[in-house]
Amino acid sequence: MKNNKSIIDKLTALWALNESGLGGFLHVFNTPFTGLIVGGISILLISLIAYYAENKWQAILKALLIVLIIKMAVSPYSPFGAYVAVSFQALFGAFLFSNFSWKGATLMVLGMITFLESALQKLLILTIVYGTELWEAINIYGAWVQKKMEFVSETSTASFLVTIYLLLYGICGILAGFFIKSIINIISSKTETDFYIEPDDLNSSKSASKVTFKTKVIWVWLITVAIIVLAFSFFGGDLFGWKKGVYIMLRSFLILMLWYLVIGPLLLKLVRKYLHKKESQYKEDITNAMDLFPYFRQIISFTWKETKHLKGYTRFKYFMANSISNCIHFKMPSK
Repeated sequence: MKNNKSIIDKLTALWALNESGLGGFLHVFNTPFTGLIVGGISILLISLIAYYAENKWQAILKALLIVLIIKMAVSPYSPFGAYVAVSFQALFGAFLFSNFSWKGATLMVLGMITFLESALQKLLILTIVYGTELWEAINIYGAWVQKKMEFVSETSTASFLVTIYLLLYGICGILAGFFIKSIINIISSKTETDFYIEPDDLNSSKSASKVTFKTKVIWVWLITVAIIVLAFSFFGGDLFGWKKGVYIMLRSFLILMLWYLVIGPLLLKLVRKYLHKKESQYKEDITNAMDLFPYFRQIISFTWKETKHLKGYTRFKYFMANSISNCIHFKMPSK
């Protein structure tokens, strides 16, 4: 069990690196499928923690708190929704693995539900910020395109796009479950061998990233508002017009200001206050996890080069499995 504790600690550190490193990077650049990439890796690591842990609920909950504290310290620019997503993944995973075997359909259910939560969260935020007018604008564009193509459908464009979007996330979640099962099988079949590597000096600037994140938010808002305003102004006819476009622009601006200046900071303050209380309890675990980050970055880089003889999906699968295996069997050079 002692060996399993070391493995769980390293999986927790990997999870924290994924959330604060890769997750923070993708949130900064506002990539459209952040939930799929970061979420997929997160549920893989949560599944592995459950695989190695005796008390799955306790192990995942402890790992979650450590990950959130590190995320708060390393990626302070991550949005509140990111904390909600990672907490949902962990708590739902802990529930599933505490009541069902990690084999079979459990991994597929975990992948599908957590991916759908990520998709629904994005749709909910869009609706709150832009109102139902966003979907009206999409329907206007859809009706204009259908008219040009001489094609008429009873299904609204917004409903069609939302359905496709949710189906995409749901299917990707199920596929992620199959992928996670194959990764666990590869890792569990490996012979335990110690892995040593010397770390490079890694320095990163947070201030530039924070500015970049704010710039991205502004650009996304401007582009979305422009699309909605154009829909109502040029394709909406007398029923809508530019006045409604201006209303949407002002409404979304006020909601975003309310979120970024009042609601968001307040919610983050409450989360950070709770995490600060837990920080002293897990101080040693947090320090040990963050000390591993430079080594893990090099192990991942080394493993990518090591799998260069493989191609496509096979390379990606064995890169993921070998990276995690090397990380969990890694020993500090001084030890």
